[in-house]
Amino acid sequence: MAAKKPEEMSNEELLKNEIIFKTVIYILLIFAVILLAAGIWLTIVKKQFSALTVIPISLGIIVMVNANTLKTLQKEKKSRGL
Repeated sequence: MAAKKPEEMSNEELLKNEIIFKTVIYILLIFAVILLAAGIWLTIVKKQFSALTVIPISLGIIVMVNANTLKTLQKEKKSRGL
């Protein structure tokens, strides 16, 4: 099933997706910060590189993609006057 474009969504779907994307962005940011802190701590304590320091970078990329989608949803919401 292909994802709908914001122009094709109803007002309710648009508002629901905006809430979902905001929640996902916040959760991913929280996990990225926790994993970055754990990776840095493990690198310092064990004096060896930890793979946990790479995972927050990939989460950051996912956050940026979701943030762009959120901006598109907010732009459509504004154009509809919601």
